[in-house]
Amino acid sequence: MKTFQKALRTQDFTLSAELKLDSQSSPTSIVEQAQVLASTVDAIQVTDNPGGRVHMSPLVAAGILLDHDVDPVLHVTCRDRNRIALHSDLLGAAALGVTSLLLMRGQKFPVDFPSKAATVFDWGVRKLIADAQALQSDPENANPPQFFIGSTATAFKPTRGWQPEKIAVKADAGVKFIQTQLCFDIGLIKRYLAGLVGAKLIERVNVIIGIAPIPSTDIGEWLASNLRGTVVPDAIMKRLKRASNPEREGIEICAEMLQELAAIPGVSGANIMSFGDAQGIAKAIEISGLRTK
Repeated sequence: MKTFQKALRTQDFTLSAELKLDSQSSPTSIVEQAQVLASTVDAIQVTDNPGGRVHMSPLVAAGILLDHDVDPVLHVTCRDRNRIALHSDLLGAAALGVTSLLLMRGQKFPVDFPSKAATVFDWGVRKLIADAQALQSDPENANPPQFFIGSTATAFKPTRGWQPEKIAVKADAGVKFIQTQLCFDIGLIKRYLAGLVGAKLIERVNVIIGIAPIPSTDIGEWLASNLRGTVVPDAIMKRLKRASNPEREGIEICAEMLQELAAIPGVSGANIMSFGDAQGIAKAIEISGLRTK
């Protein structure tokens, strides 16, 4: 089975895609998505109820992928669980054979969020990273996990003299890859990566950029307004607005971005989020020419 970790170590540009999960997800729907994506991506990322939208347990979804020889990148957030539940999930991931983890604090619910669910934040992401690290050196565990640990960051236009201290702290804690929030501004990404290159952080962590095929201007506006750190340039919004087929245009834009990202020094790969079905992601990768079946 090809793995996310091996791909980052051996390939010039690694690709992953997010599994689309909801409250109606089934093993069949997960396998169908995996079959569409497996030939074009190196791993499939399994989200952890993003935005407070409840879906199938990510641990269960990750287990289904592993049963079908697909490497999952398991997301674990601090928002919804206390330290006991978080530690339990890490133990569960180790038992399943999950190796790649994306550990994050998680975002607060928006003001108008309809659920009455309370946020937890018993641990911050540094504590969660430390716990995952500690599991690997637990003297009482005869078969400790070998996690490949990642965390998140937000790409932004750095000021003169900026030092990426937060990422450096995460690297010191054992993080091996950083994945950005969605960003569709190539110029901004270039400046952000130049800062990481200058600080020699790309020698310590792989940098994955989050993108997506945006299917409409409505989705683009929602992303910019509701997902912290997401940047959608006006030029992209204008292209979507002028397009006779916005969904197709969004796929074309995503393909173009993949080509541009692959040429930026310091970028190790991209993770593609879906707002439609897996076919849109596969089509964007096909058009980009970065993978051949």
